[in-house]
Amino acid sequence: MSESSTRVQRLLNSVEVWGNKLPDPAALFILLLAFVWALSFALSGIDFNAIDPRTGEALIIHNQLSGSAITQFFSSVVTNFSHFHPVGVVLVAMLGIGVAEYSGFINAGLRALMAVTAKWLLTPMIIMVGIVSHSAVDAGYVLVIPLGGIIFYAAGRHPLAGIAAAFAGVSGGFSANFVPSSLDPMLQGITQAGAQLLDPNVVLNPLNNYYFTAISSILIICLGWFITDKIVEPKLKENALDGDLEDLPTMEPLEDDEKKALRWSLLSILLFVVILTLTSLSDGSAWRGDDGTLTAFTAPLMKSIVSLIFMLFLIPGLVYGFAIGKIRSSKEFIAGMSKAMETMGYYLVIMFFIAQFIYSFGQSNLGILLAVKGAEFLKAMALPSGVTIAGIIFLTGFINLFVGSASAKWALLAPIFIPMLMQLGISPDLAQAAYRIGDSSTNIITPLMPYFPLVVVYCQRYVKDAGIGTLTAMMLPFSISFLVLWTIFLLVYWTIGIPLGLQSSYEYLP
Repeated sequence: MSESSTRVQRLLNSVEVWGNKLPDPAALFILLLAFVWALSFALSGIDFNAIDPRTGEALIIHNQLSGSAITQFFSSVVTNFSHFHPVGVVLVAMLGIGVAEYSGFINAGLRALMAVTAKWLLTPMIIMVGIVSHSAVDAGYVLVIPLGGIIFYAAGRHPLAGIAAAFAGVSGGFSANFVPSSLDPMLQGITQAGAQLLDPNVVLNPLNNYYFTAISSILIICLGWFITDKIVEPKLKENALDGDLEDLPTMEPLEDDEKKALRWSLLSILLFVVILTLTSLSDGSAWRGDDGTLTAFTAPLMKSIVSLIFMLFLIPGLVYGFAIGKIRSSKEFIAGMSKAMETMGYYLVIMFFIAQFIYSFGQSNLGILLAVKGAEFLKAMALPSGVTIAGIIFLTGFINLFVGSASAKWALLAPIFIPMLMQLGISPDLAQAAYRIGDSSTNIITPLMPYFPLVVVYCQRYVKDAGIGTLTAMMLPFSISFLVLWTIFLLVYWTIGIPLGLQSSYEYLP
């Protein structure tokens, strides 16, 4: 092992050791909640001479320790948790996945997949599947990431490396996709609104970054492949497997009855997809949005993704269970769902405190202050265009450590960044592409990202003492590499003059 590799391993070991000394994730968010309360109290009387881009009024920090804020907090505790989006997404999807896993369908499907996939191609395959999963909103977090660990384990590789590769594709490469998703029109709409503050005639194409994000997927797959196999997995040899591994799939060939049951279950998936496709083809389909499209964020099809994933696993899981004899009554059917929920207790505890933290952080306006002041600082620097673009990416990556939602963060930043950059001759399309890189690259190293604790739970299935430090140390090489090399890639891409996506309509000059 080279001296540089040894230094990297020592650094990652230090990150893991110190990261795991942090309190339990649930306790960490209790401390962060208290910190937000205290900080909002300390800053509430200060005039920051900043404008809230949402209202156009002076930006103030709301004291979360005031009487009205405290009573509002306690009256909202239940709804903060029950309406917290990631909770419903995970639990509903896990009900269907639980049946598929209990019946043996996932086990058989993975063994069949392993039989036709070369071992050396597992890493890029998992990353690619993670990237494609963006089209299904948050499905990758509850589907692809745990399957990454299972597939690596079944292949005789370290399962945490599979989780890391899948996490890198699903979250680190969130804005790299060759399949259009609901994120494209959602960000485009916010970007267009920001541009129209300066020029009302600006009209952006919903796929204004499509060429760039499609080509970026190749970059993310290659980078993720190298980092997983050459940096992360060698280090994980130190992490012995001591979790409950009894129910995980192995590499034994499928028996004849398993092959038959698998064929019937795959046929049921095909039938489900055909019915879904046929019912969505007509212009008047109930699956389509008001504008007649299927991919709009508000289209019933996109809003039903989690429910469809539930059905996509429930149906073949039941078919496989009946065919193989594992499910003969409603008791076994419900047992599969119940077993899946048994593993979610710790996740729900963490999500309860995350929901309360995010509520208070949002109410305080601390995140908005951070975004506004950061953008003002960047504007005051008056740097060359290329350096400004890189600055936008790194500033977004930093803010992303504290404000996770891609749409909410861009809704705050776009009214500031877009007009500012247009005056510097930088197009809204390019500014949006820069934002997407920063928003994606640091997702995988921030415990404040709602799905981060869930990935920790996935790791603990194999290594009981895995914690925040373990996951952060695994993902740090991905995050740094994506942030730096993806930024360079965008700058080269822009300098060459390759179109970022489908043409938008604007002729604004500074």
